[in-house]
Amino acid sequence: MSNKRLLSLVLLGGIALGVKAQKEGGSGKMPPGSLELNIDSAITTHHEVTIKGQKVPYTATAGTMPVWDKDGKPIAGVFFTYYERSDVTDRANRPLVISFNGGPGTPSVWMEIGYTGPRRLNIDDEGNPVQPYGVQDNPNSILDVADIVYVDPVNTGYSRPVSKDVPGTEFFGVNEDIRYLAGWISTFVTRKNRWASPKFLIGESYGTTRVSGLALELQDAQWMYLNGVVLVSPTELGIERSGPVSDALRLPYMAATAWYHKALPADLQQKDLTAFLPEVEDFTIKELIPALSMGGNLDEAGKRAIAEKMSRYSGLSVDAILAHNLSIPFDFYWKELLRDKGFTVGRLDSRYRGIDREKAGEGPDYNAELTSWLHSFTPAMQIYLRNDLGYKTDLKYNMFGNVWPWDNKNDHTGENLRQAIAENPSLHLLIQSGYFDGACDYFNAKYSLWQIDPSGRLKDRLHWEGYRSGHMLYLRKSDLVEATENLRKFIAESTPKPGEPSKY
Repeated sequence: MSNKRLLSLVLLGGIALGVKAQKEGGSGKMPPGSLELNIDSAITTHHEVTIKGQKVPYTATAGTMPVWDKDGKPIAGVFFTYYERSDVTDRANRPLVISFNGGPGTPSVWMEIGYTGPRRLNIDDEGNPVQPYGVQDNPNSILDVADIVYVDPVNTGYSRPVSKDVPGTEFFGVNEDIRYLAGWISTFVTRKNRWASPKFLIGESYGTTRVSGLALELQDAQWMYLNGVVLVSPTELGIERSGPVSDALRLPYMAATAWYHKALPADLQQKDLTAFLPEVEDFTIKELIPALSMGGNLDEAGKRAIAEKMSRYSGLSVDAILAHNLSIPFDFYWKELLRDKGFTVGRLDSRYRGIDREKAGEGPDYNAELTSWLHSFTPAMQIYLRNDLGYKTDLKYNMFGNVWPWDNKNDHTGENLRQAIAENPSLHLLIQSGYFDGACDYFNAKYSLWQIDPSGRLKDRLHWEGYRSGHMLYLRKSDLVEATENLRKFIAESTPKPGEPSKY
């Protein structure tokens, strides 16, 4: 990558968060020695990256834009990084991808330097931390086919309210989050003159709840119509699945995890993962859900027969399954699967193993995968923002920010997404899941897809993909290559030809 960077300061306004507004003609740096933020400013740098063997010049803009209240007053500054290919003159036909992560209290760092951005953190081919920390070129970035803006919601990254007097209820809830971010996106698209561009939302984890709601909010409140929504490791999206359905849907993930750790009987272990899982999925839908629905009315012989099948698929003993009345808690599974070997398995990515204080207990002491990710992502993002993007401030970059209490009531985001797709004949959906993700598991993602389209009349625009990794499926190098290529195809196939009408 060329390090010939022209650093320029772009002031988009003079609104300051407890700090004097930066002046035009300044050094191009954020104010040193300050824990405060200018809520309407940006710094632009110039770079080049080679993607798929092609040199791609681009500008990177790191900065903040205001969130406005109903009276037009600024109540927060939202931090973003915006990557725009600089050798493209026709922005009307150039796709724009708007990217969010989850938590709901985390910034967009994970996909920015892990998945789709032009620079990627230093990790090994399976996603484990390596030193020295930092970033390198990402030859699989989607910047060759689309411009990208990564957005950090309030209290994540560098985003903050303008003062402590602004109540958290303006931002911290399913529907509050969707409402203010839709307004912010409208401001961004207007300022950057991107209304003509094909537009895509991509969200990971809680970011999938966010973008599912945004798809409808942007259409109905901002009159902005999208071409595609991508859900990476989706949540339940407010879709009802309590009781026997919720308990049963866990099993295919557990089977995938047992397969990875070679904890299955020999006849199953010798099968390839994707050849084995359909058998477990079929059992889950046709036998396990009915059995759990019967509860205590299921006779002992029937209960044992179900437990024996679950044991074959999950790697747990029949006795352990019967002791839990056929409903295996996630925490217990992460502790029990490799208990005899002295390890726990990770929640967000069960390929990772941890070591607890003692083998006994009902759940792991810590999330092995999350500590690994924070190990590699935190220094890499700090280095990248300061050294590559020239954004220098003493304000703390919140990898996990305080967004509590979070209002989870009235989460209808799955139905919001269905409505948006129904209203907009040009809107397509792609879901990407990791088989070893125990937080937002792949089979629950499939179930959500089925429930989003109960009539089956939208299915030609709905797509699901599985990968042999976990929650951050892109950390495994081979999955990164495949997943980014599939994003390219999705963007191309979801962008209509010039003059093509949007209609049924």
